[in-house]
Amino acid sequence: MCRLFGLHAGTDVCTATFWLLDAPDSLAEQSRRNPDGTGVGVFDGHGRPQLDKQPMAAWEDAAFATEAHDLTGTTFIAHVRYATTGSLDVRNTHPFLQDGRIFAHNGVLEGLDVLDDRLREVGTDDLVLGDTDSERVFGLITASIRALDGDVTAGLTDAVRWLAANVPIYALNVLLSTATDMWALRYPQTHELYILDRSDDAATRAPTFDMCTNRIHARSEHLCTRPSVVFATERMDDDPRWRLLEPGDLVHVDAALRVDHQLILPDPPAHLLRRAELSAPVQEAQHALPGARR
Repeated sequence: MCRLFGLHAGTDVCTATFWLLDAPDSLAEQSRRNPDGTGVGVFDGHGRPQLDKQPMAAWEDAAFATEAHDLTGTTFIAHVRYATTGSLDVRNTHPFLQDGRIFAHNGVLEGLDVLDDRLREVGTDDLVLGDTDSERVFGLITASIRALDGDVTAGLTDAVRWLAANVPIYALNVLLSTATDMWALRYPQTHELYILDRSDDAATRAPTFDMCTNRIHARSEHLCTRPSVVFATERMDDDPRWRLLEPGDLVHVDAALRVDHQLILPDPPAHLLRRAELSAPVQEAQHALPGARR
C-alpha cells in the first residue's frame, strides 16, 4: 500500500529533512514490489505551497527518493506511491495541489466512471490532470469545499460521505493540508493510519526528532524542542503515544496544534470492496510488505 506521512509544526516555521526511500540496493529485500513514485509537499514560511515529486518509471529515478530533501515550512505531507491506477509519470504522483491545498491518498476506489460523472456535475473535472482515483477524490473534496464557502471540514465530510454511498471502496485514507491546518481521515478499517500528538510535549522532549521506516524518514532539529503533530501509516519510532485512528475518524489539527476528532463515517461503505475482489496487480500494490523501523 502507499505510505503517508503528515507533519504539522504549528505556527513557527521549522526545517525538516526527508528521505523517501532507503538505499536502492536494499529495496528488493524489503518489499515484493518496488514503489512507483515518491513526493513531498510543504507550505513554506510565507504560506506558499511547494511540491517536490518524482515517478519511479525507471530504476534510476530512485536517486530522487534516496537523497535528502531539506524543506522549511509549517505543514508537510510525504507520500510513497504503489500504483493502482494511472501511468508512472509526475501527473499521477502524490501529493496533489488544488485551490492552494495539498493532498495525498492511500487506498483504492472503483466506479471511476460514476465519480467522473459527479466531477462534471459539480464542475471540478478540469482539476483532474492525471489518471488516478486519488486526484479524482481530491477534485470532489475541492468541489464540496467550494460549495460550502471554504469550510474544509464540512467539505471533506460531504465529499467522503458521497463516496461512501456511491462508489465501491477498498480504502480511503487521506491527508489534506493548508499552511495553518491539517486534516486526516482513516476509512474504513482496511488500512491503518496513526497519529502522534506531541502538542503537549513540554515534559517529554526527545533528544532528537528522528522518525523512520524503510519507506519514509523524517528528521528535524527544530522539533526536538517544539511541539508538533504527526500522522503516518505505521508507527515510526518507539514513542508510546502513537494512536491508531478509528475507522471513519476525521482529525483536524489547527494552527495552535489543537487536535479535534469527529466520527464522520460510523458505518462501512455501501459497497465495501474485499481483497478478493481486487485485481492481482491492485492486490500486490495494496499489500506490499511494509518497511520495518530501523
